[in-house]
Amino acid sequence: MAVELSYSPDVTALVEKTRAFIEDVVLPVEDRYGGDIAAAGGDAVIKELQAAARQAGVFAPHAPVEYGGLGLNMSDRAPVFEAAGYSLFGPAAVNIAAPDEGNVHLLAEVASAEQKARYLAPLAAGDVRSAFAMTEPAPGAGSDPAALTTKAERRSGDWYITGRKWYITGADGAAFFIAMARTSGEPGQRGGATMFLVPADAAGLTVGRHLQTLDRSMVGGHCEVLFDDVRVADDAVLGEVDRGFEYAQVRLGPARMTHVMRWLGAARRGHDTALAHVVERQAFGSTLGELGMIQNMVADNEIDIAATRALLVRACWELDQGSAAGDATSIAKTFAAEAIFRIVDRSVQMCGALGVTEELPPARLSREVRPFRVYDGPSEVHRWAIAKRRVGAVRRALKAPQQ
Repeated sequence: MAVELSYSPDVTALVEKTRAFIEDVVLPVEDRYGGDIAAAGGDAVIKELQAAARQAGVFAPHAPVEYGGLGLNMSDRAPVFEAAGYSLFGPAAVNIAAPDEGNVHLLAEVASAEQKARYLAPLAAGDVRSAFAMTEPAPGAGSDPAALTTKAERRSGDWYITGRKWYITGADGAAFFIAMARTSGEPGQRGGATMFLVPADAAGLTVGRHLQTLDRSMVGGHCEVLFDDVRVADDAVLGEVDRGFEYAQVRLGPARMTHVMRWLGAARRGHDTALAHVVERQAFGSTLGELGMIQNMVADNEIDIAATRALLVRACWELDQGSAAGDATSIAKTFAAEAIFRIVDRSVQMCGALGVTEELPPARLSREVRPFRVYDGPSEVHRWAIAKRRVGAVRRALKAPQQ
C-alpha cells in the first residue's frame, strides 16, 4: 500500500500564506486584547480581519469552490487549519471557526439548492454567522443526543418548535440556527430527530444569557436559546424528516477533527513560546533549556504534537475515503484533547511565574484549550464508544458460524 504524507505545492503555499497572515495581522490583535474576542470588538474586529484574509488569499479554505472557498478536503485542511489556529482569533479571521465551519460542511452535504442559496452562500462568504442548536439542559440532549426533548409538531401545514437549548456557541449575533428537534418518538430513543433551518428573527426564538465559560475567543459566546412555538414551513427542514441524528454524524466527525487542527495550532504556539523562554532564561548556572527536567517537558511536548498529527492524518484520510470513521475520529479527538492540554500545561510550567500571567500566551491558551476535553463529546464518552464498538465486534465474531 502506497503511503503519501506530503502535501501538494498548492497546499504547502497556502499553509505558508496562512502562517504569514496570522503572524503579521492576527496575532497582534489577539495579544493586544489577551485573547478576549468581546474586548477586541466582537463581530466588528472579525469583519476587519476577514477582509484582510480575503486580500491575503487565505479566506474560507474549506468552503466549496462554487461558494467562494478553496474546496480543500479534510486531509488538506489539517495543516492549513493548524496554521490558522496558531492564533485564537485566526480561525474566525479566515472563516473556519466553530460552529460556522461545521455548518458550512453540513449545508454543503445535505441542503437543497434553495437552502444553499439562502444559507450556505452568505455563510461561506462571511456575510453572516450561524449556530448549531442541539445541546439542552438536563435531562435533555447533551453527550447523549438521544435524550433530545425539544419538539417540532406539525400543525396546519407548518412546523412549530418548542424547547430550551443551552451552550449554543455563537448564538448571540447569529443570523440563523440549525436546530435539532424531535419529530417522532420519545426522549431516549435513537431516531426521530429532524434538523430545521431557523432564521434568528423568527417569532418565538429568543437568545438568552451567556454562559460564562473558561474560553473567551469564540465570537457570539455560549448562550441559552429558547424556542417558544417557533413556526417554520416545510422548506425549513434540512434534509428529510426524522433523519436528523443521521445528518448530525455528517457534521460531527469532521467538526471534531477540525477542532483538533485549530487547537493543535494553539498548543504549538504555547510550546514555541516556552521554547523561546527556556533557551534564554538563565538559572542554576545555565539556561533552563539545558536542564534535564525542562528537556523532558520539551521532548514530551514534541511527542504529543507528533502523535496528535499522526492520529489526525489517519482520521482525515478515512473521512476523505467516505467512511464514517467513528473509531478514528473518536481516538484522535480523545487523544488530542488531552495531549493539547498537556502541551499547554507544560508550556505554562516551563515559563514559570510568567506562564501564569498575561505577559505570555500560555495562560490564556490554558484557559481556551481545557474545555476541549468536554466539547464535542467528553473524553469518557468517546472511550466508552470506542470500547463498546470493539467489544461488540468481538462478540459478533464469536457468534458467527464457523466456516
